Amino acid sequence: MDGRISGGPQVSAVRAWSFTAAMAAVAWLPLIGFLLLIAAGGLVWGGWQMIALPMLWLLPALYTRAVLPDALPGRAVRPDDEPELAALVRDMAERTGFGAPLLVRIVPEPAVLTYRVRIGGGHAYALLLGLPLVRALSATHLAAVIAHELAHERHFDDRRTRALLAARVALAERLEGRLRPLAPLAAPLLRATQPWPWQEELAADAEAARVVGGDAAREAVEWVAVIDAAFDGIAQDWVEDLVEEGSYPVDLYEAFDLALQDPLVRARAAREDAEEEALDVYATATHPPTAVRTAALPHTGTGTSAAYGSAPLVLRDAEVVAEWCVQHLACADGPGGTLQAGGGGGALRPEDLKPVRLLQLDADRFRLPADGGHRAEALAAATGQSSPTGALRAALDAVADGDWYGLARRMRPQLRWLPAAVRRSLGCQVLASAMGAALVPLLLEAGWSCTSRWMSTVLTAPDGTVVDLYEVLVTAVDGGDPAPVHALLDKSGTEKAERA
Repeated sequence: MDGRISGGPQVSAVRAWSFTAAMAAVAWLPLIGFLLLIAAGGLVWGGWQMIALPMLWLLPALYTRAVLPDALPGRAVRPDDEPELAALVRDMAERTGFGAPLLVRIVPEPAVLTYRVRIGGGHAYALLLGLPLVRALSATHLAAVIAHELAHERHFDDRRTRALLAARVALAERLEGRLRPLAPLAAPLLRATQPWPWQEELAADAEAARVVGGDAAREAVEWVAVIDAAFDGIAQDWVEDLVEEGSYPVDLYEAFDLALQDPLVRARAAREDAEEEALDVYATATHPPTAVRTAALPHTGTGTSAAYGSAPLVLRDAEVVAEWCVQHLACADGPGGTLQAGGGGGALRPEDLKPVRLLQLDADRFRLPADGGHRAEALAAATGQSSPTGALRAALDAVADGDWYGLARRMRPQLRWLPAAVRRSLGCQVLASAMGAALVPLLLEAGWSCTSRWMSTVLTAPDGTVVDLYEVLVTAVDGGDPAPVHALLDKSGTEKAERA
């Protein structure tokens, strides 16, 4: 294994290890400084307890990491149970030159990941496939996704690359934790090393295009981005909302499949994916923007796409797998818990929750945004108004005066800790979402209707006109022109009634 393929990154060993050491040092600098401070205090004041207690606090975590084996996440897929999926994975492994033992496991979220595991004294690889992807992607697109991941392990699985990427991930995670390194130290290192993982992603995309064709690889990249954003913004909210009530949605994946068929949902997910990429000012993203990836792929070539077709790969044990994934997602220990060790590591158990069917519940309950009521209340509190109309009018006055950012920061105090480059953009989204949550009920009372079963921010006027309120509000706030929103309020009859 040479660690490189055509088009992949060419990184000198000295430079790579230097950046790796620097990122690891910055990532652990706050914790090291904290421990040194405690140790210095213990030496000065003679309090050995000041040194012993932090060490005792760290011992369980160190023991768990070094001694206890990691449980494999997800549900195992055995070739005898799912021969079609096993055959597709085996074919992709052969076409990408991946010869190591490979375990396939289904996870509840739209993740695709490979990593090395130890089994019976030897090494193998685990391939995690998210159930939402298996259900929504065509067999050809799923083949492209699998080929991409196997290309990572086949061509970039060298110690130097693994160490550099691990150091980048550790440093990026510290930017979100309590013991954060100073951004002036972390950001330059992340920006300087970001081209390397990006080049690896583009090279893996090229490998997938070689195997299944450029068009199929491009479509797979676009689809995965949409599915990931939609699942995070829709399905996760459904599960969290129901779990708070002591239930879980047994038809989660069925409902999510239907939601993905709505072009408004897909457009919203694509927009959120682009907005999230634009807010990555610290260069923590390991994947290039979706537009960059698709532009780099060739438009010609069919690869093996004809062998798989345009229909999703049907799991023979689909109902059992979906039930396992829903229960695990509902009982997982927080966001991302489905990819942690164990099978439902949270405090809840499936028997603690009541099964319900999403598609039999009131549709208004689960239209996005799910926290619309909280956002409207936050706008009222920030403006000091008691009614949604008053809050909207006060917000529009702030937009006209150019003082709207103060309202956004009152609703989201965390904005002040973000880099200056993204404060305005994210503040605009915060204020527009809150104004939309206050405006939607007024328009619905005036005879407007929700265009989509899944979204509340796209409405149809009595004359049949479809209006994306979020787009209107973002444009109004960002441009400082509240006139279009005043026009919507006027159509709701609210301002007319107040003037009368």
